[in-house]
Amino acid sequence: MTEISEKTKPTLVLLHGWGLNHAIWQPIAAALADECTVLTPDLPGYGLATDYPMPYELDALADQLAASIPPQSLVLGWSLGGLIATQLALRHPAKVRALALLASSPCFLQQTDWPGMNANVMQQFAGALSANLALTVERFLAIQAMGSTTARQDIKQLKQAVLSLPLPDAIVLAGGLDILASADLRPVLSQLQMPLWGCFGRLDSLVPVAMTQQLITFAPQVDITVLAKASHAPFISHPAEFLRWLRRFLQAGSAM
Repeated sequence: MTEISEKTKPTLVLLHGWGLNHAIWQPIAAALADECTVLTPDLPGYGLATDYPMPYELDALADQLAASIPPQSLVLGWSLGGLIATQLALRHPAKVRALALLASSPCFLQQTDWPGMNANVMQQFAGALSANLALTVERFLAIQAMGSTTARQDIKQLKQAVLSLPLPDAIVLAGGLDILASADLRPVLSQLQMPLWGCFGRLDSLVPVAMTQQLITFAPQVDITVLAKASHAPFISHPAEFLRWLRRFLQAGSAM
């Protein structure tokens, strides 16, 4: 592999999803350590990022994260992290050289003309948070692995990341669910000023792959890859395939 100097290394920012923290990226960050500078900030209120804005809203989250992200970074957001990464790119375009969405949708909730998560399922999770926060997170992790041929191992790895640090406050988790249920960035995707890439799992039950066909109508510039046997966490279930895709994103983004 060609040695890359620290000065020419691109900066890759990886944003995790709901209920998780930066520990979920450790294997990916280690695999790319010689190729780029990898930053894995916790979303506000998660992991080590104990400060968070109130109200817990998309604009404020993007603004808080922007303060710790270098200009011209290559930014990838997974699931909820993808919504925040998109808002970051819209509000702070100088920070984002290229944007990648991993198993993430500009609109997570199912609409009449848009595949997504059923509103009743989302409401059940929101209602269960106050009763048993830890169990609700665990159930959500199980849904993320549904369809994967390595679901049991995937859930184990997700749980290890969750348990490596204290759980977020209930208000943070509730705020994240509200964003997933209410955010709709489809109308503003055309305003993105940088290349847009997307990687999706064909077996994903949270972000149905059928969504990618409609996504093209809102963001014609998007470069879409679908991993045939992956579910909602391709970087865990299919790390080799995911890393091949991610390296293509890094190469394309760095060459701009």
